[in-house]
Amino acid sequence: MQTTNPTTDLITGPAASPTQSNDLFGVPVMASPPKPKPPKPVPEAVPKNVPEAVSPDAPKPGYDLTSLVVPLLKSVLYRDDDPALWAALLALQARVRDHVAVLALDLVLDESEGYAFLKARPDPEDEAAPRPPRLVARRPLSFQLSLLLALLRKKLVEFDASGGDTRLVLSLEAVVELVRVFSPVSSNEARLMDQVQTQLNKLIELGFVRKLKAVSTRAASPDYEVQRILKAFVDAQWLSDFDARLATYQAHLAQDGGRDD
Repeated sequence: MQTTNPTTDLITGPAASPTQSNDLFGVPVMASPPKPKPPKPVPEAVPKNVPEAVSPDAPKPGYDLTSLVVPLLKSVLYRDDDPALWAALLALQARVRDHVAVLALDLVLDESEGYAFLKARPDPEDEAAPRPPRLVARRPLSFQLSLLLALLRKKLVEFDASGGDTRLVLSLEAVVELVRVFSPVSSNEARLMDQVQTQLNKLIELGFVRKLKAVSTRAASPDYEVQRILKAFVDAQWLSDFDARLATYQAHLAQDGGRDD
């Protein structure tokens, strides 16, 4: 007959599982739970609104070939007027040149002066060759407009040589003084000022001069800024014999009596 030991049976209880171990008193020792494994690193998600790196020659957002060519067909594009459009033109200028070449136009772009415009290609030297149609019309200038352009161009050269500001701003009175030397002595002062102001308004339409807003309401007459694109139309070679041309202008004015033809 098998005897039992109640104390031992109560302490030991049921048989321990093979994976368990007992201490010195026979009490089963529970195995420590396994250490949790560290979670796998999750790759960081790239925000959808972060733009990818683009090359410097990539077009600017919101500007394509059409948005560049159309303004150039209408007028001169200045860097200070629209810096974003100017930056897009610099990035896409090769494509713009190829596009306007189909229309027999050339892109004239001066990065240092900050202006760009389209220029019609010269007619072929061979008179028998067909001449392409002109998209940019030629505008003949009157004698007095040509004189005023020449005087403003010479003033721009003197202004650049002084090393001052980059903007040449003249009052109406200052422009009148430039023209007065080449006007008939008997010309009326009020009439001369009206003529000069009319000529300045025509130069504003052509893009050579910009009328500035009056600083105060007390200003008697507005100021005018000479656009630097004038340098592209009246070049240094033309200015080399400027004195001879002005002598011709003065003789013409003396015969014309100051009339704007």
